[in-house]
Amino acid sequence: MRTSDKQHWEDFWTKKSDVKEIYDNSGRILQAVHRLWGDDLKGKRVLEVGAGSARDSFDLASLGAEVYTLDYARSSLKMIDGLNQKMESRTIPVGGDAFCLPFPDNSFDLVFHQGLLEHFRQEEGILEENSRILKPGGYAIIDVPQRWHIYTVIKHAMIAVDKWFAGWEKEFSLRQVEKKLRKYDLEPVDFYAEWMYPCLFYRMTREAFWKVGVKLPLIPFKIPGLHQLRRGIRNRMKYFRPCAYTGLSVGVIGQKKGG
Repeated sequence: MRTSDKQHWEDFWTKKSDVKEIYDNSGRILQAVHRLWGDDLKGKRVLEVGAGSARDSFDLASLGAEVYTLDYARSSLKMIDGLNQKMESRTIPVGGDAFCLPFPDNSFDLVFHQGLLEHFRQEEGILEENSRILKPGGYAIIDVPQRWHIYTVIKHAMIAVDKWFAGWEKEFSLRQVEKKLRKYDLEPVDFYAEWMYPCLFYRMTREAFWKVGVKLPLIPFKIPGLHQLRRGIRNRMKYFRPCAYTGLSVGVIGQKKGG
C-alpha cells in the first residue's frame, strides 16, 4: 500500500529550497482570515500545521499575529529558519507531529493547514488535535484537493506508476470536509473554492522541462486585460457553493463551539 511519508517531504523541501521557485497559494489563506478578522491580527495566536515553506504564516505574522509554524521535516524547518532571517515579520518554527501537537488545550485562535490532510490515510486524528488546541470560538481552516477535478485523475495515474512526488495522496469534497469538521465540534462557517493559476498543464510542462534542465518562467506571459478579467471572475465565483465542486482546491473554515 503506497504512503506519503516523512522522507518524501525531506526530499521535496531539499529540492525546493528556493521559495521563489515554488508556487504560492494565491493568497487564499490570507483572504479567508480577512473574512474572519479583517487585517488586524494583533493578539491572535496562530498555528500552521505542516507548514512547508510557511509563506502563508509570514503573511499572517506581518498583520501582527503570533504565528507558530509546525512541520516534521527538518528540511522545511531549515527553510523557515532561513526565511526568518530575511523577512521583516517572523514565525516561530516548531518540529512536531500533527497527530500529537506539542501545545496545551485551548491555546490558539486559529489553526490552519494547506496540503496536509490529503497525505494521510487516517487523517481524523489531525482534526481532533486541531479542535483540542483551539480556544472556544477559535477557527480552523482546512484546505485540501477537491475531488471532482482532472487533477485527481492525473494524480492517481502517477501514483499507480510510483511517480507522484508525495508518494500518495487523496482528495475530498466540500460536503465531506464539513462533515468531518462537525465530528470534532468545529461548525463550518465559511468556505472557498480555488482554481489553479497558472493552469495545471502549464505547471506540469514546467516541471517536465525542469527535470531536463530547461527552466521555464514560474508565471507565463499575462495578456493585459484578460488576466484581470479572469481573476475578477474567479474571485466572485469562489464563494458560490456549486463552484466548490469544480475547483482544484476547496477550503472550509470551522469554528470551535463554545465561544
